[in-house]
Amino acid sequence: MAEPSVELREVSKRHGDTLAVDRLSLTIRRGEFFSILGPSGSGKTTTLRMLAGFESPDAGDILIDGRSVRGVPPNRRPVNLVFQTYALFPHLTVAGNIAFGLEMRRVPRADIAARVQEALDMVRLQGKQDRLPAQLSGGEQQRVALARALVNRPAVLLLDEPLGALDQQLRADMQVELKTIQERVGLTFICVTHHQEEALTMSDRVAVMQQGRLLQVGSPRDIYEAPQSAFVAGFIGISNSLAGRIETVNGARCTVRAADLPSGFSVVARCPVGAGVGAQATVVLRPERIHLSADVQLNGYDNVLPARVSKAIYNGSETQYVLALSDRLSWQVRVPNIGNGQQRFQPGTPVFLRWHADEAVVLSE
Repeated sequence: MAEPSVELREVSKRHGDTLAVDRLSLTIRRGEFFSILGPSGSGKTTTLRMLAGFESPDAGDILIDGRSVRGVPPNRRPVNLVFQTYALFPHLTVAGNIAFGLEMRRVPRADIAARVQEALDMVRLQGKQDRLPAQLSGGEQQRVALARALVNRPAVLLLDEPLGALDQQLRADMQVELKTIQERVGLTFICVTHHQEEALTMSDRVAVMQQGRLLQVGSPRDIYEAPQSAFVAGFIGISNSLAGRIETVNGARCTVRAADLPSGFSVVARCPVGAGVGAQATVVLRPERIHLSADVQLNGYDNVLPARVSKAIYNGSETQYVLALSDRLSWQVRVPNIGNGQQRFQPGTPVFLRWHADEAVVLSE
């Protein structure tokens, strides 16, 4: 495992009466792309500002490369920050923007020229060094901001909603581009975002925060497929949920019965460690995990539930179904439109939902 690049140890920060960050402990590995994800007010931006040195923690400590940065001003920390707005100087060329920080540090002119060219190569902006920011696309401006940060050779690059100013298609393209740049330069990137897909696409690991607290840390797959709380399950993507009680426990699996299900039906799913019979629980199941059929037979699946199609929404690559399982319970199902042999169902059609036990997660209360 890589050495720690950044460590936050029991860090807390108040803004007046609001506890913005509550005893946050994190270890971020050297050379990884790490994202801090959460809604507005979760504490992610305050955490980034404390890493950058713009705010000081009220308690706890922050270490970068094994050294505490408590009391160290922003300009003396081995970090650089890329803002959402990029903050480029409009009157300076691309090369001038990238060189600005080096000039302020009085780096020799010959070294500046070489390092600017190296930074241009890193972000694939060769040949555009003489252009002004207004002559660049949004994606190119973002890469200039990255190059300006990378040219200083920081130990850690901090990114504050780095793709927020881009339109949807360019944002999707730049998610891949940003990860490619990070892998090429091999630096530790710490990104703060509220955009779930962005964090899952770019990151080696993701931390999910809510109301100043850390809820879960893990790989994008872990966060998406094995959420540890109802908030994480609902915030990361779309989830179907079912509240009930654990009826039986059999090794790593359990059966959950819920009042909202049709009579005689229950759900088999992965069981949380330590959960017992009678405990309240919530079953969480992603829409793309469900197979729709006109057939009630299990045919190799562990679960089958009857439903009726309320809506069928064509979204290009997939069809999104809204299904009524009962008067009180609706679920969503996403079916790819190409290549899986799925039937197509019209509103009002009775159907059966089928899925494997290991594709659902039970969150015990």
